[in-house]
Amino acid sequence: MKFTIQRDQLMGSIQDVMKAISSRAAIPILTGMKIDATKDGVTLTGSDSDISIESFVPAEEDGEINVEQIEQGSIVVQARFFPDIIKKLPESTVEIDADENFNVTIRSGKAEFTLNGQDADEYPQLPKLQVDDSFEIETKLLKSIINQTVFAISSMETRPILTGVNMKLVDNKLSFTATDSHRLASKELPIEDANVSFESLVIPGKSLNELNKILSDTDEKVTISATNNLILFHTKNLYFLSRLLDGNYPETSRLIPTDTQTDIQARTAELIRTIDRASLLAREERNNVVKLTTRDNNVVEITSHSPEVGQVEEQITVPSVDGEPLNISFSAKYMLDALRAIDHDEVKISFTGAMRPFIIRPINDEPILQLILPVRTY
Repeated sequence: MKFTIQRDQLMGSIQDVMKAISSRAAIPILTGMKIDATKDGVTLTGSDSDISIESFVPAEEDGEINVEQIEQGSIVVQARFFPDIIKKLPESTVEIDADENFNVTIRSGKAEFTLNGQDADEYPQLPKLQVDDSFEIETKLLKSIINQTVFAISSMETRPILTGVNMKLVDNKLSFTATDSHRLASKELPIEDANVSFESLVIPGKSLNELNKILSDTDEKVTISATNNLILFHTKNLYFLSRLLDGNYPETSRLIPTDTQTDIQARTAELIRTIDRASLLAREERNNVVKLTTRDNNVVEITSHSPEVGQVEEQITVPSVDGEPLNISFSAKYMLDALRAIDHDEVKISFTGAMRPFIIRPINDEPILQLILPVRTY
């Protein structure tokens, strides 16, 4: 195998596939990175069995030559050293040459490295999913639905199913839901001409976070297809495969209150800044608890108290407060996460009492919802 490639293009692909490579992989060869060269270009592959990523550098794209002087072949290189070598090479092009003894020579300018490689035939074959049962979504929309939900997954392995995001596609509506049993984030998007439906797939939160880092914020389409235990996200030059989580995701619709006792409309940025300041002293039981109290004339008071440190109190005037007086405590971190995820100038917060879950929505009726359980304080 032999080829000459643009260093920046190669480095971009390396950074993508490194997100799937673990130094603690159960199969030793998976600690390496597979390189395949064909007349069409160069494909890099990384996998840790849970996530597999293929990144393709086409030989020519949009009139630009990325890879030339290609002699077809495959090799597995040491992922521990290969990225750093490529990053620090002196010239903008790199020549990579692998011989029949799996020695890999890397040349750029007057620098030359030789690495011990491995036989690519020993690298596990990635499963190929049928893309017939698939649908398309713009990259930037996929990124937004991930950003607005994935933060609410559980970090505790005691209920593994909650470490994932529940994806459904029913009647041309795509929904993502995440919960750690103390909060819930959900977002819905219309999908045009989706000739497929998925009742309930649970995608590991780790996979979605890594996918989100790789995808660029563009109008380019991502094709999504799934089987019983795998999901594939596929763009022109990227193949991102993840296992799905086993088990039944809890029915979350019954958690969402239908009636409200108190509704507050607030300016999102102002509320974020106020709760952020209050949280500086909010260390009650390490829960980062702040208290919200409604006052007359559309005034909301945010307070927090720490016996060892002190207390903070701040009042803000909001556009409207409707319903019964309210005094409720909650996690400042959960509230800040939810408000930032909604990404809208104004929010409506609906409360059904001091010890019932409350709902945060943007006032523009966009189908995004954040639910938070209050904290009992004594």
